[in-house]
Amino acid sequence: MTMQRKVGERRQKTSHRLARHLLTILTGTLVGLGLTTTAALADLRLCNKTDSTVSVALGYKGKEGWRSEGWWNIEGGKCGPLLTGALGSRYYYIYAVDSRRGGEWSGKAFMCTRRKMFTIQGIEDCVARGYERTGFFEIDTAEQRSWTIHLYQPTKEGN
Repeated sequence: MTMQRKVGERRQKTSHRLARHLLTILTGTLVGLGLTTTAALADLRLCNKTDSTVSVALGYKGKEGWRSEGWWNIEGGKCGPLLTGALGSRYYYIYAVDSRRGGEWSGKAFMCTRRKMFTIQGIEDCVARGYERTGFFEIDTAEQRSWTIHLYQPTKEGN
């Protein structure tokens, strides 16, 4: 084997090692960026601290006015997102019901709901528009980008 050929093979091996090394660095960087992006995501989550599934409705004031949405079914002991992305409002409103045990979490902020899945614009004249008028309780997120609501067993029916 000639000297020139040996030098060429060494360069090629060095070049392959360098390419693998750069690929490893690039892959690590991309994974790191992916983790950073995931950690930066914000959302409104609800953690169900009871031992049974609850159905949750959400109300909030968006760009187009008041809106209520439902239903999210969140199993006992689990958490789930109600909204994804950075929060756009300070106040959110929740109504939840435990169909199996009959308890509910409600409040004095009335919004429109219905028994099936829904997205309803506006909170006025619920019954006249064919919806139910339901009391939601207020969540103050203090203008945070993300928030988690913890729903505990109600102390009595209607709490």
